[in-house]
Amino acid sequence: MIKKFILLFSLVAILFISFYYNEEIIGFIVRTVGKVQTTSTTLENNSYASSKNYEFIQLTDDFSPKNKKDLMNIYYTILNSGMKEFTFYCSNEYKDCLSDINDLSDNQTLLSSINNYVPVYNTFKNIDTHFDTLGKVIVKVNPIYTEEQQKEINQVIDQVIATKTTDVMTKEEKIKAIHDYIINETKYDKKRADNKVKEYQSDTAYGALIEHRAICGGYSDAMKLFLERLGIESYKISSENHIWNLVRLDNQWLHLDLTWDDPITETGEDILEYDYFLITTKELLDLETEQHNFDKTIYKEAAIN
Repeated sequence: MIKKFILLFSLVAILFISFYYNEEIIGFIVRTVGKVQTTSTTLENNSYASSKNYEFIQLTDDFSPKNKKDLMNIYYTILNSGMKEFTFYCSNEYKDCLSDINDLSDNQTLLSSINNYVPVYNTFKNIDTHFDTLGKVIVKVNPIYTEEQQKEINQVIDQVIATKTTDVMTKEEKIKAIHDYIINETKYDKKRADNKVKEYQSDTAYGALIEHRAICGGYSDAMKLFLERLGIESYKISSENHIWNLVRLDNQWLHLDLTWDDPITETGEDILEYDYFLITTKELLDLETEQHNFDKTIYKEAAIN
């Protein structure tokens, strides 16, 4: 009898220690018995976060995914918030959850497409996903822009808006003023584009607005930052080798490509054009189809104009 008691006591002690120290087991038991799942991190939006939803991607407050679409929405919500780390859990009924997370975290094309909808300062340089077999998922975000870079860029944005726009200007007139400023103050970084020479951060708004050198990523980020500040809805739209802006103006989605409005000339002369200034998808594709051949199943707002 004493031996049985000792054995039973030992088993209870072992189980107690295991439960006390093993967070994964605790999480498994909580989920298995059907108690309410909560994330270990509360989502908090920073001042740059958007409230916008789109045909392809939407914000969510449900962090217990049931399918791959839910996972995409969770990733968009995390990125949009500006948080650098967030934890959520797969639900028991979503049997393919971990497999789908593994596929999504490895799909850089899809993640980059989601990133195009995110406010510029909250976009990722890289994003890491860690998960265990019990369904705990940790998403870690490394943002493109440092706080110091944001301060420098914001100073330029403040100054340009104050000197180049007025309250009586229409939205289109304000967009044109910013379009002209960025192109006039920025040179296309041909070394970066042609030979991968990285003298400048020209794929970012810092390159465009501070170093005055840009490739398409720099032009589109810079333009989107101004649009965000002006309260004009937009997102970035990309093809395989190019990226530009899609802007909502008077309930119509229009293309805005500063890179192609700042052409390189044989003489080196600076030219400002308006061929790609707030044009419809039909007008865009009538002008050029190779670099602007975007996925209409992702950028659905552009597919219908």
